[in-house]
Amino acid sequence: MSTHSPAGLTDLDHRIAGCRACPRLVAWREEVARVKRAAFADWTYWGRPVPGFGPADARLLILGLAPAAHGGNRTGRMFTGDRSGDALYRALYDVGLASQPEAVTVDDGLELYGVRITSPVHCAPPENKPTPTERDTCRAWLVQELRLLRPTVRAVVVLGAFGWQAALPAFAEAGWTVPRPRPAFAHGVRVTLAPAESPTAAASDGAAPLDLFGCFHVSQRNTFTGRLTPEMLREVLRTAATTAGLLP
Repeated sequence: MSTHSPAGLTDLDHRIAGCRACPRLVAWREEVARVKRAAFADWTYWGRPVPGFGPADARLLILGLAPAAHGGNRTGRMFTGDRSGDALYRALYDVGLASQPEAVTVDDGLELYGVRITSPVHCAPPENKPTPTERDTCRAWLVQELRLLRPTVRAVVVLGAFGWQAALPAFAEAGWTVPRPRPAFAHGVRVTLAPAESPTAAASDGAAPLDLFGCFHVSQRNTFTGRLTPEMLREVLRTAATTAGLLP
């Protein structure tokens, strides 16, 4: 049975959505869902961990930081319903990787083409800052997701330094060799990870080298100040998608 079956990833998504491992994050996400923001007073917030979004046979993975309190924590889908998502999905649409330029609700019809979006922390954290313990506790979910994607994934765009630092140990656990010393994050940096040669790595799963691309996070601070421009974002996505075999 293929390890990247939709059933395997769907089961993982369900288990992620039911996680209550981090007391501070559980309390925060549920408080936000109860109190709400005035603009969304008529919404029933998701208020749970937000699983990944995209096809089970994705060739390109986009890795963020954590769901936004009134974005993914409200809508239940990665980067959906906030300004960061506005920037990301617009860019994905512009380069031909998404069916529409906006992500508003989970039932808005948005489709991703060969791309999956996930994060190293699945709950919205206070002040958008997970603790190191919360980051490490959540890593097991990312490792499982990476293992399920191993047969097809060929490139990863990591948004921001936090995601980069959180992801490198997960790639190592999931069966790729991370260089030592660990490569530093920078916008536009590209690092190729070879499949690990060890008994724990599934030799028959079709794993191939994985190209990591660093990109400044699509936060409001970065997009509003021009630290990350739409063209900078499109360029990283275009390069990564081409490397993954999604674009010519």
